[in-house]
Amino acid sequence: MLNVTRLLCDEPAPGDDLRYGENSKQHGMRLDSVHQRPIVVWNITRTCNLHCAHCYASSQDEQYPGELTTAEAKTILEDMADYKVPVVLFSGGEPTIRPDLPELIEYANSLGGLNPLISTNGTLLTKPMVKTLYDAGLRRAGISMDGMEAVHDKFRGSKGSWKLTLDGIRNSLEAGMRVSLRVTITNRNIQDLPHLFDLAEREGIPRVCVYHLAYAGRGEKLLRFDLEHEARRKMVDYVFERTIESYAKGHKLEVLTVDNHTDAAYLQMWVDKNMPGESDRVRALQARNGGNTAGKGMANIDNLGKVHPDQFWWNQTIGSVKERKFSEIWEDDSIELLSDLRNRKSLLPDDCKNCKWLGLCNGNLRVRAESATGEIFGKDPACYLIEEERQPELIGAQA
Repeated sequence: MLNVTRLLCDEPAPGDDLRYGENSKQHGMRLDSVHQRPIVVWNITRTCNLHCAHCYASSQDEQYPGELTTAEAKTILEDMADYKVPVVLFSGGEPTIRPDLPELIEYANSLGGLNPLISTNGTLLTKPMVKTLYDAGLRRAGISMDGMEAVHDKFRGSKGSWKLTLDGIRNSLEAGMRVSLRVTITNRNIQDLPHLFDLAEREGIPRVCVYHLAYAGRGEKLLRFDLEHEARRKMVDYVFERTIESYAKGHKLEVLTVDNHTDAAYLQMWVDKNMPGESDRVRALQARNGGNTAGKGMANIDNLGKVHPDQFWWNQTIGSVKERKFSEIWEDDSIELLSDLRNRKSLLPDDCKNCKWLGLCNGNLRVRAESATGEIFGKDPACYLIEEERQPELIGAQA
């Protein structure tokens, strides 16, 4: 995640200790970066009441045999708490479909340090449901919206879902939860992005997360709907400009871009050009973050207990919490994929290895590269830098 508001407006936000290493000692970290313990995205169920076009879990409205029991889930939470995992994000499918979600949130809170939150489509966040979750200790919810009503309902495969999601947002805000509005951008909904910013400001939503499309699950079928590089650059320019504009007007939205670490390099170039007095501050923060951390700072447990390097990468499994503790899996340096991801720079394609921004990007999203090229360490097609922007400066070159 790239915290655009922090970088462009110098406005601190929750989670900065994970992204930029501030107050990082409280997490009992092991590795030599700010991502010492992984954020764990946990798909506690694959069942979903919608049929979203870009779902990486390819979820359906059906029961999936073999999902973890409540007792098994509590044992996993105990291990993650002992291991000092800083955040557990309950996802799906649709996590609010799972009856024991409030129990798991309450248990996670009782263990301390896990900071549970949910990622949801919001359609089931009725006032009674929100009260139950809030009473269990839930304070943060990421709620997805793909555009305004017509666009959103088409993406979600359900007429009326937009209104239900908006109700869920309002109910969550009213209860005192910190809501993140999440939108995945394609060429079919990019025109609605300004309207979603307007909605966030109007409804008092404190956080907007703009996701690039990850080619996984049903998202692979949307490859033809992904943005061309020039359109992506214009979209990111808009996000930067709108963030500054919103902050200046007093809304102080926390705006993030997600799942394309090219944004870090592009933001640095944007700051160097438009805000040169802030260049050193921004560069220092970005250097601490270090780009993509799949297999190191990001982990996933799916609904069957299989462990993956990140939440999109279900075709690559590195273990199962039904057979071994999550902490043991994550500490096992003999797992080839984990080792390769944690020492990836020499394995990346030449375009990445020779790019002056590698320290800010770390090779971008490997699951997207694998989906596009068939190789884990192939080129991520969502990198939108031109060759001249990637070239290292020549020190001492003559004019």
